[in-house]
Amino acid sequence: MTHQPFSDASPGRGRPGRGRPGRERPARRRIGRALALGALLATAVIAAGPVSAATGATPGAASPPGAGAAPDLGPNVTVFDPGMPVADIQATLDAAHAARVDDEMGTARHAYLFKPGTYGTAEHPLQIKVGYYTEIAGLGASPTDVVINGKVEVYNRCLADGGTGNCLALVNFWRTLSNLSININGTGQDGCRSSANFWAVSQAVSLRRLNVSGGTLSLMDYCTAGPQYASGGFIADSRLPSVTNGSQQQWLTRNSEVAGWSNGVWNQVFAGVTGAPEESAFPNPPYTTLGTTPVSREKPYLYTDARGRYQVRVPAARKGTRGVSWAAGMTPGRSLPIGDFFVARPSDPVQVINSQLARGKHLLLTPGVYDIARSIEVKRPNTVVLGLGHATLTAVRGSIPLDVADVPGVVVAGVTIDAGTDTSPVLLRVGGKHGRGHGGEHGGEHGGGHGDGRGHGSADDPTTLSDVYFRVGGPHVGRTDVALEVNSDHVLIDHTWVWRADHGVEGLDDTQRWRTNLGRNGAVVNGDHVTATGLFVEHFQQYNTVWNGEDGTTILYQNELPYDPPSQADWMNGAVEGWAGYKVGDRVRTHRLYGAGVYVFNQNDPAIHTENGFEVPPSPGVRLHHVMTVNLGAGTIDHVVNGVGDPADTTRIGTPVYVTDYPAP
Repeated sequence: MTHQPFSDASPGRGRPGRGRPGRERPARRRIGRALALGALLATAVIAAGPVSAATGATPGAASPPGAGAAPDLGPNVTVFDPGMPVADIQATLDAAHAARVDDEMGTARHAYLFKPGTYGTAEHPLQIKVGYYTEIAGLGASPTDVVINGKVEVYNRCLADGGTGNCLALVNFWRTLSNLSININGTGQDGCRSSANFWAVSQAVSLRRLNVSGGTLSLMDYCTAGPQYASGGFIADSRLPSVTNGSQQQWLTRNSEVAGWSNGVWNQVFAGVTGAPEESAFPNPPYTTLGTTPVSREKPYLYTDARGRYQVRVPAARKGTRGVSWAAGMTPGRSLPIGDFFVARPSDPVQVINSQLARGKHLLLTPGVYDIARSIEVKRPNTVVLGLGHATLTAVRGSIPLDVADVPGVVVAGVTIDAGTDTSPVLLRVGGKHGRGHGGEHGGEHGGGHGDGRGHGSADDPTTLSDVYFRVGGPHVGRTDVALEVNSDHVLIDHTWVWRADHGVEGLDDTQRWRTNLGRNGAVVNGDHVTATGLFVEHFQQYNTVWNGEDGTTILYQNELPYDPPSQADWMNGAVEGWAGYKVGDRVRTHRLYGAGVYVFNQNDPAIHTENGFEVPPSPGVRLHHVMTVNLGAGTIDHVVNGVGDPADTTRIGTPVYVTDYPAP
């Protein structure tokens, strides 16, 4: 097959690949799935050359602390002090990685936080490996306040042959790295491992507020069985050395600085990035580059001030920005003392959380899994909901786990929301219930004016969702009509993965999953002036994304159609074969989409067809730039958008069908 060319600056080449093996399958089935998609990756050869506090819960009173007190962040947060021996920190983090590296569907959650200072030396570097549901973060006001001499890495996972075969990064989900500096140091590692800092990940993984120097950052692992599949990912507000993208199929880099960027597979997007590759001769290379980001707000972060007091910095929303937010000092925004937060644990009843929110508190969710039988209700403007260590809200008895009123300035960050076994109407609703319906079954019904419960939001202070992830199935059976519903105007979605599981531990085969893990739509946007930077939505049973609001913008969209429809009859939109991966409502007149892909792998019935990857109304104000479809080994997408573009079928497995601009200039 053909593939996208790679820059000579790379140490080698990687080719596209996709499809995720389920952990519930025996090793033989996992290998079979990988072999079924083997045409997507021709293994390339890559040269392995250059390219004092105690560990444990932060001490403090159980009651909410005052402005000068250290918060009690519970047993699943570990705070390191630079006075602690490097060997002790290394041992703690090595044990954590060993416990979490294969715990894809587990319930453990943990955050490891570093007080300001330097960790590791040139002779004795601190080399961290990050497993599932793990957050690594600095507690400085600036990323330069915490320095790691060493590495922070993620490698390929080997899922067969006792951990030596079927090595890939396709299921390296749910981990976070932020707010620190890394001076790359591979001392003590072998020649290949010492050649770069490896970050081989896929969806629901973010890199934010990093200052990396002294080597190369590689977004693929070319040391474990050579270059292998990877399907991430997201970087924001970071200053980076030369980056080897390698076999990453889609990636968004936003508001950052890069010394160089090599490689690209299908869908590489840059917005407001100093040093980003220029957009030229698309799709060869497949780069989409925006000079600035139209609307951005960086994720809130926990830090300690000069007097050692814990605070949460809430960055301000900005327009038309480029580069990092901290170049001139403190990121613009406001700081909230930790005493302004209700610090919740999974054992806290929702009525207690809601009572604290009603009293004017913000909400900090410590790591863990929270069973939510009635909605957490966010009603006040400018409320902050911040999760640590991938805090997870699980719907119970068909609840809506998180319900945000139609008020401006709310920020929800670092939270995962799971569907439960009873069907929820929605998992996260932003703004009052939409009066007109979301149009998921009817192709979009966005009319003039607002429906019941709608307001106008704030262009200068948008409600913002940062690193908010959704799951329908996976660790257990899940059911919801819609995962994310946005009814408010002026909302910013800054990196989300909305996932109806294609594998998990529910004990379901691939046909049973279609009738058991139920999710109609992943994301439904009814509000006007909504912006999404990094929208990943996968495997839902009708339209994966429905955008009914006016003047919407998406910068990088990644979608896989569901793998598991049993037959064409199960995958029909009335008389139309299949449901588009991205649907803009029929009455919308203005919409912009930059850098997007819809993928197909109909494993249960390879004869299934989907008429279009994208469906949009024929309006001159609805513009799609750099969109594609691709076949992963089974099924067919007949056209890219509205009957335009060749079929993505099994005659071109792994070779995208591109439309540079729709409508054509």
